[in-house]
Amino acid sequence: MSGGIEINKIAGAILLAGVIAMVAGLTSEALYTGSIAEKDEKDAKRGYTIAVTENAGENAAAPAKEEKPVDILPLLAKADIKAGEAVSKKCASCHTFDKGGKNGVGPNQWGLVGGPLAHKSDYSYSVALSGMKDKKWGFQELSEFLTNPKKYISGNKMAFAGVPNPQDRANLIAYLNSMSDNPLPLPK
Repeated sequence: MSGGIEINKIAGAILLAGVIAMVAGLTSEALYTGSIAEKDEKDAKRGYTIAVTENAGENAAAPAKEEKPVDILPLLAKADIKAGEAVSKKCASCHTFDKGGKNGVGPNQWGLVGGPLAHKSDYSYSVALSGMKDKKWGFQELSEFLTNPKKYISGNKMAFAGVPNPQDRANLIAYLNSMSDNPLPLPK
C-alpha cells in the first residue's frame, strides 16, 4: 500500500511542476506580448510599445542631421593648456602622457600631435588604425577623431564616446601638443 502512495506523491509532484511551468509561461507571455489570447505569431508584438508624438511643438527634438566638422584652428588660438590637462583626466584611465610612459589600454600620448596615426611602435593598434599609419595627427584630424572616435575611424579599438564641446577639444589638443619634444606652433 505504501508503494502506491509513493507513486501518487511522485505523480502529483510532476503534475504540480507541469502546472507551475505552464502558469509561468502564460504569465511571461502575457507580460511580454501584452495578451494571453494572442496566439498568431504574425499578430503578436513582442516587448513594449512606447507611444511618442511626431511633433510635440517647440520642445520636440529635431531629427539628427549630419553635422559639419568644427574648424578647430580658431579655437586653438585661444586654447588653455591647463584646461586641456583637466580634460585629459577623462583619458587617463586608458592613456599615459609622460615622456617614455608605458602604454595602458591605449597607447602613451607623448609626441602624438604631428606624428603618425599609429605613432607608438610598441603598441598593438587596430587593423583600421594600423592601415592609416602613413597619415599624421594634425590639429583638425585630431579634433574630428576626438569628437567621435568610432565614427571618424570605423573599426578602431577606442571605446570612448568623444569630447563633444569644441573648446574642450581645442584645450585638450593644445595640451596634447605640449606633450612633445617638438610641439607644433599653435595658430595665432
